[in-house]
Amino acid sequence: MDKIAVLIPCYNEAQTIARVVRQVKDTLPEARVYVYDNNSTDSTAELAREQGAIVRHEYKQGKGNVIRRMFREIEAECYLMIDGDDTYPLDCAGEMAALVLEHNADMVVGDRLSSTYFSENKRPFHNFGNSLMRVGINWLFRSNIKDIMTGYRAFSYEFVKTFPVFSKGFEIETEMTIHAVNYNMQVENVVVEYRDRPEGSVSKLNTYSDGMRVIGKMLQLYRNYRPLQFFGAFCLLLVVLALVFMVPILSEYLRTGLVPRFPTLIVCGFMVLAGIQSFFAGMVLEVLTAKDKRDFEYRLTEANAEKREKAAAAGQNCLEDNV
Repeated sequence: MDKIAVLIPCYNEAQTIARVVRQVKDTLPEARVYVYDNNSTDSTAELAREQGAIVRHEYKQGKGNVIRRMFREIEAECYLMIDGDDTYPLDCAGEMAALVLEHNADMVVGDRLSSTYFSENKRPFHNFGNSLMRVGINWLFRSNIKDIMTGYRAFSYEFVKTFPVFSKGFEIETEMTIHAVNYNMQVENVVVEYRDRPEGSVSKLNTYSDGMRVIGKMLQLYRNYRPLQFFGAFCLLLVVLALVFMVPILSEYLRTGLVPRFPTLIVCGFMVLAGIQSFFAGMVLEVLTAKDKRDFEYRLTEANAEKREKAAAAGQNCLEDNV
């Protein structure tokens, strides 16, 4: 088991990957550097290997697929994930790893938005999308995550081995953030500097299509993790709409004893019934969500025990090698 594993997902980053690997090795000489190439058509893999990185491949396209492969294959006490585009300085890497190894953090978020992101990033819609996601998730999940979409993070062994990766693309950062918040894991924020991509390096994130997928993932996870609130909101909306249309009918009935618009009354009745069904569906799913949280605590305990066993075995092997 590695003490620190640095994970670098890459797709066509030949212009910057060698510099990123060198910086990692200079900053964290004790760490193992893993570069996962995601069907690059340039020399990304060769350049990373020349700098001493361990190069592996994920052939299913998409960042989420790469991270699934990384988390499945690598065993480490601390995982540091960074992009291969040289937009993150490594001066905070040691602090982020220390928060995991010494302060029991489960996820450390490299917070770009509190430093130079808005001045360095030349894509205004990216800036708007990052701010929107931060406000939306913190409001929906009552959290205080400073940067939702950052690719600069550190994780504990327990987080990595209990995190089910469902996303295929760039919505993976949203999924990781909400997973940590929902299961009450310890999350820390570390302010990091951000620099825009060097000239000639192209972002793989599509502002509109990937942005819509990220928003869809946020709403999907809100439905899955907060079902009573999600379906309760539908219930409230349906009941309020039904009352708005029903008030004039009731007013007319009380005044004249007549019901002039039976179809509207019938539709209002069905809307109220649908709202009640939505509320009870949310209650049932809330019970299942509570059970899932209890089961997660067992999985977390098992992952912690597994980490201790592997760390002890690794220490024993090192001792035998020294003897």
